[in-house]
Amino acid sequence: MHELSLMEATLAIALTQTQAAGASTIHSLELQVGTLSGIVPEALAFAFDVASAGTAAEGAELRLKTVPTRCYCGDCQQEFQPRDWIYECPHCHRLSTDICQGQDLILASLEVS
Repeated sequence: MHELSLMEATLAIALTQTQAAGASTIHSLELQVGTLSGIVPEALAFAFDVASAGTAAEGAELRLKTVPTRCYCGDCQQEFQPRDWIYECPHCHRLSTDICQGQDLILASLEVS
């Protein structure tokens, strides 16, 4: 379950930012989870409950936003959202391997006091 180690690292960043802001409590976190990240959102939510216990984030609201896959076609210079696992440009029908979005886990926002 790599979600636990990912959540521990994410919480470490959140706690550092909370302290840097002079705050002591995290009320909410928003994470953007890419569809190609290999992360299971339900497992990430469970990992948050485990990793946040006893920290400034204990009891905080965790909001998970799914980020769809987006590709770039170098031939027709268009971004597109693939329909399936074959990344075919809907404009020129060429295959693309240039993934611009959907592989990341991003700590998008924190609400602290």
